[in-house]
Amino acid sequence: MAGLVALDLAGGPAFVEALERAWAAGDAVLPLDPRLPDAWRSRLIEALEPTAIIDSHGERRSLNGRETEAGDAVVIATSGTTGTPKGVVLTHEALEFAAFASMTYLGVDADCHWLACLPLHHIGGFSVISRALLCSTALTVHPTFDAERVTAAARDGITHTSLVPTALQRLDPTLFRRILLGGSRIPADRPPNAVATYGMTESGAGVVYDGLALSGIGLRVASDGAIELSGPTMMRCYRDGSDPRSNDGWFHTGDVGTVDPTTGRLTVHGRADDMIISGGENVWPEPIEAILGRHHAVADVAIIGRADAEWGQIVVAVVVPKDPAAPPSLEEFRDLVRQDLPVWCAPRAIELVTTLPRTSLGKVRRRQLTIDDPSRLR
Repeated sequence: MAGLVALDLAGGPAFVEALERAWAAGDAVLPLDPRLPDAWRSRLIEALEPTAIIDSHGERRSLNGRETEAGDAVVIATSGTTGTPKGVVLTHEALEFAAFASMTYLGVDADCHWLACLPLHHIGGFSVISRALLCSTALTVHPTFDAERVTAAARDGITHTSLVPTALQRLDPTLFRRILLGGSRIPADRPPNAVATYGMTESGAGVVYDGLALSGIGLRVASDGAIELSGPTMMRCYRDGSDPRSNDGWFHTGDVGTVDPTTGRLTVHGRADDMIISGGENVWPEPIEAILGRHHAVADVAIIGRADAEWGQIVVAVVVPKDPAAPPSLEEFRDLVRQDLPVWCAPRAIELVTTLPRTSLGKVRRRQLTIDDPSRLR
């Protein structure tokens, strides 16, 4: 058995050093987002039960958690459709296979220098670090994405990075040799040096590059369009011990798509559920609805995603106000949500309606939502 060390650290040398120390000791790590409100951080720790935590000052303290299996490398926090924190357990073997499969596809040279500038509590950001460490390439880690700082780093010798489309729009892509692009809807006019990646935490990051599965990765699309993945990069289990894979090792992604019969390339059409992906962050409606439903001016509320050129999708609150003449403000909603949930869950717009379409069981029919009066979009 091994410990699970929560890393409540911003991206940078201290994070990498703490990660390497934990791995050298045989422990797994649980990267946390330093921006989280205290309530959400406490919820994650309670749900995922790390045995120790290293705080922003580099101090380590023991926690009343539980051990994980020997060979486990990282637990990445994620959520189900209800927003309840879960943790995807990935082994060292899975990370190593993913790293070398990626580097083989990219044809990386000895002078490769990776930049990690995405959040490290997500597999897309964390895998940049694991890829560089396992393949012995140069590595620079930034605490957050900052376009000016990333541009300066590229001009100073960075060759490879991983971005989401929102970040890509703010940079000159020609500064990099290769860019791994994932996390939300990939623009059709992406630059030629950007590789469109598809995958999720459960698959150990992106395992389909430009529509083709990496070597050793299984990819299939069921008759109903459901995308499924398998292979050595896949999760061992969730932190609670459950394994979502089928008996023969296939993981149902929850996405739908098609495979071109001629080229064999995968096209992802979207989520089969209601998850919103905004700026590369996964957002689930129900926890936000629970918070906003308590607002004194709200009679009913639903959270949906609307297409957005910059963010892929934006979080929108569709509201039935108690008094149409005195609806809640967007600022009130954003402040309320940010008290308990990460900032990316805060709505960016409000749409006012007189009623919400619901099923006989009371579930919102999100795709039927319409705006009563488009001029009242706030």
